[in-house]
Amino acid sequence: MKVTVVGAGNVGATVANVLAHKDIVNEVVLLDIKGDFAKGKALDSWQQAPIDYYSTTLTGTDDYKKSANSDIVVITAGIPRKPGMSRDDLISTNAKIVVSVTKSIMKHSKNPIFIIVSNPLDVMSYACFKASGLPSSRVFGMAGILDTARYRAFLATALKVSPKDIQAVLMGGHGDTMVPLPRYTTVAGIPVTEMIDKKKLNAIVERTKKGGGELVKLMGTSAWYAPGAAAAQMVESIVKNENRIFPCCVHLSGQYGIRNMYLGVPVQLGKDGITKIIKLDLNKSETKLLQKSADAVKGVITTFKKMKLV
Repeated sequence: MKVTVVGAGNVGATVANVLAHKDIVNEVVLLDIKGDFAKGKALDSWQQAPIDYYSTTLTGTDDYKKSANSDIVVITAGIPRKPGMSRDDLISTNAKIVVSVTKSIMKHSKNPIFIIVSNPLDVMSYACFKASGLPSSRVFGMAGILDTARYRAFLATALKVSPKDIQAVLMGGHGDTMVPLPRYTTVAGIPVTEMIDKKKLNAIVERTKKGGGELVKLMGTSAWYAPGAAAAQMVESIVKNENRIFPCCVHLSGQYGIRNMYLGVPVQLGKDGITKIIKLDLNKSETKLLQKSADAVKGVITTFKKMKLV
């Protein structure tokens, strides 16, 4: 099993390193236009192998030929967010990068599964889907796992419990219009609404929506540990054919009343990619929020289409 990670920056290097530690694939190729940078990151992780006991080999390169016959490709390439910059501000530069990367990968791998991490995530997933020509079940984005992780971490802090015991569902676009669903949030099986008052819960929901921006303000750049680990978790579910249920950014063709766009919904993830899109019975308020999120993403997709890159 071979995984290529495109982009050797903080997120891409974290994906490669976490995957190596999981020891579930034979090879991870870390690919970047800065070839020596990618080689250095890969070499550093490989030299960690005797210490942390894993056998996954890591190769750094700027040559797409070395990505040949990849089973899974994780795209993290693109410029990161800066203070005061929205994800949508990134579209012009990152859309060109994602389309170029996708076409280059497809020259050397016939039927890979693509996991998109580049922002703005929903539109970059759509760009990869169009550029690859692959079935939509094999092209999807990492967003909901990261967003729910932030939501669960904030809840764990507020409740003074282990984050291991918190399960949650989050839908919609990856950004300020995301839709956390307290009704589907539990703590060791107990509805979260029985564990925390409404005012505190709403504050956590709002903090989750702005979770990425909070980190940009603190560090001057985007997060990488949690996003990298989230993408690696998706790879693991595919490699092991675990059929885990995750919120992912996927192509909708009528589900939830939304058509021909990428948006975050719960799915089942296995060896062939998205094996099932799960339909939740949303109430009127939740449906309205999801549609509002879809409308925001639709506007950015329209901007992408006008660029005529694919």
